[in-house]
Amino acid sequence: MHTEDILAATGVGLWRWDNTAGVITLDATAARLLGLPPEETVLTESALRSRFHALDYAELANVAALAIAEGTIAEALQRVVAPDGTVLRIVRNRLALAGQTLMGTEPGQSFVLHGLLTEAPWPNRPAGAGEEVSEIPQETYPVEITAERPPGASVPTVQSPAAQAPAAAEWRHSREAFLLDVGKALAEAQTTQEVLRVAGQMSLPGLTPSSLVIYGVRGDRLTPIGYYGPDVDRRPAFGETTLESDYPGSTAVRTGRAVYLSSPEEYRRRFPAVWPLVEGYGRRAWAYLPLIVGGRTIGAWLLAFGAPVAFTPDERQLLVSVARMLAQALSRVYIQESKRELADSLQRTMRPAQRTAVPGMTVVSRYLPVGGGLQVGGDWYDVIPLPSGRTALVIGDVQGHDVRAAGVMTQLRIALRAYAAEGHRPDAVLARANRFLAGMETGDLPEPGGAAGRADADPADDHRFATCLYVEADPDGALDIARAGHPEPVVRLADGAVLTCSVAPGPPLGIVTGADYPVTRVALGRGETLLMCTDGLVEAGGLDYDAGWARLRKVLGEHGGSPENLADTLIHAMHGAPTRHVTGTGHGMEPRAGGREDDIALMLLSREGGVPEVRPRPLVRRLVMSVAQSEQARVSDARHQLRELLFDWAVEDQVEGAVLLLSELLTNALVHTEWDATLSAELEGEPGSRRLRVEVADSSEELPHRRHPGELASRGRGLLLLEMLAHAWGVEPRGAGKSIWFELHEAEEGPDWG
Repeated sequence: MHTEDILAATGVGLWRWDNTAGVITLDATAARLLGLPPEETVLTESALRSRFHALDYAELANVAALAIAEGTIAEALQRVVAPDGTVLRIVRNRLALAGQTLMGTEPGQSFVLHGLLTEAPWPNRPAGAGEEVSEIPQETYPVEITAERPPGASVPTVQSPAAQAPAAAEWRHSREAFLLDVGKALAEAQTTQEVLRVAGQMSLPGLTPSSLVIYGVRGDRLTPIGYYGPDVDRRPAFGETTLESDYPGSTAVRTGRAVYLSSPEEYRRRFPAVWPLVEGYGRRAWAYLPLIVGGRTIGAWLLAFGAPVAFTPDERQLLVSVARMLAQALSRVYIQESKRELADSLQRTMRPAQRTAVPGMTVVSRYLPVGGGLQVGGDWYDVIPLPSGRTALVIGDVQGHDVRAAGVMTQLRIALRAYAAEGHRPDAVLARANRFLAGMETGDLPEPGGAAGRADADPADDHRFATCLYVEADPDGALDIARAGHPEPVVRLADGAVLTCSVAPGPPLGIVTGADYPVTRVALGRGETLLMCTDGLVEAGGLDYDAGWARLRKVLGEHGGSPENLADTLIHAMHGAPTRHVTGTGHGMEPRAGGREDDIALMLLSREGGVPEVRPRPLVRRLVMSVAQSEQARVSDARHQLRELLFDWAVEDQVEGAVLLLSELLTNALVHTEWDATLSAELEGEPGSRRLRVEVADSSEELPHRRHPGELASRGRGLLLLEMLAHAWGVEPRGAGKSIWFELHEAEEGPDWG
């Protein structure tokens, strides 16, 4: 005779609950006990719910969850109801996890429960079946958990007083609200200390622990990482211990099962070696819960109570739920802190080894990592003392925001320092760095899971390029600049005007092996500031490049404080308020999730203003640049820079006229001669009555001649435009060439301004 036949003969039904499929399989006896035809039946979870009283089914769900979490065998008395709501019978439901192999099952994982159903007598009073549920007092039918271990059982049973009534709906609502609040608080915690603070401040519904201790697993030892309660200065019983000891916390970690001690007698009986250490604390109940994440135990959570606690299934389920959330939060912040520590280490290698002073100038730098992930990328900056007595300032950006980008950045930065220390000019430094990066083997920096880590991957797929801006500064303000695909620097003049430095571009490093990087000379006047930055600053806050530059220029022009304050103001305006120190001098802020998608690096080079004059002269703005025959496209850059120089000119039509005349003079110099052209523009005077003088010089001795073009002629109107739009103009022969100039006076009408 089979076991199933013996059970059926004794009125015991079998059922199987498959969480993955969402079905419950009943044998004929179990189906009969639930008021169904006596045959093997398969029910959905909703159909099973309809066979039990609502409160009893809720208790069944709680007890089942506890059996899964702790590997216990639970029993519950449940009322079986008919479709019309009358009570058919009382059944005793005993359930256990199939195979007892899923200890510490995470929420959402699949499980299978096996159960036994037997009919139980009506408790406390004989009452026939068929009574209305509302007519039977609820407290008469408690959910009862067996207090004794079943014969031959390999795991303990859930214990609870037999007379305890089901939890009230109000308590359940309070528990759910508590779990939501705790879950939200733990999800917002960013550090281990914040997680521990949440654990120490939470108020468990129905439970009032006198003290809490959170342990972490460190190798083969259990180490306390947080104490809360009046006994924080008396820690011998809560100190570090080995995982193999008889301490209840070690037992919980080893087995993955919670240890509940509802009385001092039980503690003394189960852990006699440890009891003398805790006896003096005056506690009456203890709960040790393992902190499990992904099947790995990372610590334990101790709650000590000043009064006896029965640890009912509801209370155990609450503690298990909180322990799971604590474990998830601690694991998450530990990973974040490890990444942050690695990022900080990599960022420290990015900074200059020592503060390099530039005579007569102030250097300020900032670096903010990208938000999220490893918080490390390829942006860097450097300040390099040169053998000539000058100083090199370097800022760059390697493609990508990962460990490989950081590794490439570190190698490239070292190479640039080496080339600069040899005394090479800016163009030679970038040309050598370009060949270095183009020749790097991608296998030198393998990235797990990346292209370099796959045997069938093309190494060129993971090749990285970099942009770079190299500035060689002289104490007298002369700057030699070379650019490799990097955003152009801008200069803030002493009066707040912001001009873009038109630097001849070269391609990014690592793309074209034999690329050339022309050098542009810029003069930085007293009281002026040069801004160099990566594109992360310009595009912070989701702005496109043009909108970002417009916003950045506005902030840069309106600021009147020190370079340190200016750097913080730029970061604040483009990204947000500072909240923590960052790489560089001064303060920065924590990356914000959902904000930037790129690192931010910036450098400010400010030339000191010198001794104030007794009678200060009006501020003068100057623009100097050259346009080579091979770079005729820079005529557009010259027009753009002249507009920037005249950003606050009173008459907009005069600005358009000045740009038109400049374009005419530069184009004529390039088209009608074989020489390069040099532009010099100077704006001086008080606002509202200033004078603009623009000169275009070339090396040709041929002077311009007045012409009389026909109506359909496409050329020959240059001098006519000068006469019509300029207040004054002229041609001046030079020792080697000539210079054509014109002047405009602010708020004065020209001959044909209307």
